[in-house]
Amino acid sequence: MNDNAGLNQFLTKMYGWMSIAVLVSAATAYYFGNVLSPLVLVQNQWVMWGSLILWFVMPMIISVQAMKRPTLSFVILMVYAVVSGVFFSSIFITYTGTSIAAAFLSSSAIFISMTAYGLITKRSLARWGAQASAALIALIIAMLINIFLKSSLISFVFSIIAVIIFTILTAYDTQRIKNMYNQYGNQVSQNGLAVYGALQLYLDFVNLFLQLLSIFGYGDNK
Repeated sequence: MNDNAGLNQFLTKMYGWMSIAVLVSAATAYYFGNVLSPLVLVQNQWVMWGSLILWFVMPMIISVQAMKRPTLSFVILMVYAVVSGVFFSSIFITYTGTSIAAAFLSSSAIFISMTAYGLITKRSLARWGAQASAALIALIIAMLINIFLKSSLISFVFSIIAVIIFTILTAYDTQRIKNMYNQYGNQVSQNGLAVYGALQLYLDFVNLFLQLLSIFGYGDNK
């Protein structure tokens, strides 16, 4: 993407680890969704709730510990990818293979386009990122309210909004991590920063995929 060999090496490592995390989640989801059964998780409520709490806590642990303990943070990232895959395994009994493939290809195309834009553009995306982050918080609150309303149409509209938000966040997070490397690359652990960046981009990609899947598979729900 540029003439900076150090930056290119850093980006290769970050995107490589992010890709591994995505593949681990996909393989785990496929295994639980087709070989085993997603019901294995929900049959034990203690396991289900414990795993759910862990799923929310692990990204915070990685974000805090990445610069201090990069190796441990990488291991936690891989464990998080496995836990995520277990939770996502239900998509194989909820959506058709066509919808899953369409969502994956679409999210990949959007992610690649926006992360490339975030790397190349000279324009600051900080304002867009701040607005998208605020919109995401508001959307999460609205989604929680819709759990009680149980409106499929509202959920569909929310998914479209979420796709827009995570599209913006993908470009913003990419630029933010690149700027962090340029400013602090010689002062912090580059492996730790790569793990942190891999986590952020993994979350962007996975959320893009899940929201596009709910759009493409709107009529698949059984």
